[in-house]
Amino acid sequence: MPEQEEQIQKACPECGSLKLVRDFDRGELICTSCGLVLKDKFYDLGPEWRAFDSDQRDKRGRTGAPMTFTIHDKGLSTIIDWRNKDVHGRDISPTNRAQIYRLRKWQRRIRVSDAAERNLAFAMAELDRISSHLSLPRSIREQAAVTYRKAVEENLIRGRSIESVTAACLYGACRMRGVPRTLDEIAEHARVDKKEIGRSYRFITKELNLKINPTNPIDYMPRFASELGLSTAVQSRAIEILEEAIKLGLTSGRGPMGVAAAALYIASIEKGERRTQREVSEVAKVTEVTVRNRYKELQEKLGLNVDV
Repeated sequence: MPEQEEQIQKACPECGSLKLVRDFDRGELICTSCGLVLKDKFYDLGPEWRAFDSDQRDKRGRTGAPMTFTIHDKGLSTIIDWRNKDVHGRDISPTNRAQIYRLRKWQRRIRVSDAAERNLAFAMAELDRISSHLSLPRSIREQAAVTYRKAVEENLIRGRSIESVTAACLYGACRMRGVPRTLDEIAEHARVDKKEIGRSYRFITKELNLKINPTNPIDYMPRFASELGLSTAVQSRAIEILEEAIKLGLTSGRGPMGVAAAALYIASIEKGERRTQREVSEVAKVTEVTVRNRYKELQEKLGLNVDV
């Protein structure tokens, strides 16, 4: 309550000044213009200790890691460390090591106690493994974990492999977050084939009513340009070409990766950083024929004069 009252008090009632300072030593709220004490005896809700670097902050802090959906128990259970050290860093006596060993063993068993938790534990480990191979950010992993948990709650996992559902949730999370990865890329690191992942993905999106928009070719542009070593000028020009193509409806019914590769190929020629159709197709994981066909369509429809 005191903190809420302080937030409401934004100006000095005496002089109307907005320069209010909190004196934590005295517990007072003071106007720096006229010296009026607006409030006294307010509470400091911060920690009672001070830290001057990150190491001190980690040592003195008494809270754990934040809750995360990427761990089967959301990171809320306790963990007995594998090192035989006490809280002060001293070695545990040999007489107590056997007891700590038994506690550690039972702790591992308690954390995964039933079939549902075993399912989640295996799925989250698989999710983390695939995400690490694809270098996906933490937000993607969290979104995929949330989707998988919803699928478990709706009993959609029964009759399907955990690997295929996990890979499907990760693929959907990439599309929802605007960091697209193809089914081929997901299947390359998953333990199931592309067809099974696609089947699980369609089933989950339908049953959970997930609203996932079609992939935009522009989303692929930063990754393709980076892998080809192209400058930001080439990337910006390729995005301009794609925006014009989208306005004219040229991307409708076309694979987004092929269109993105063709736009990048045209932009690299225009900006004097030429890349071959083979190099572009290898990065985009499409055939040279696809790049050539999309390139010709863009050149003809947009009226581009590109000297190949």
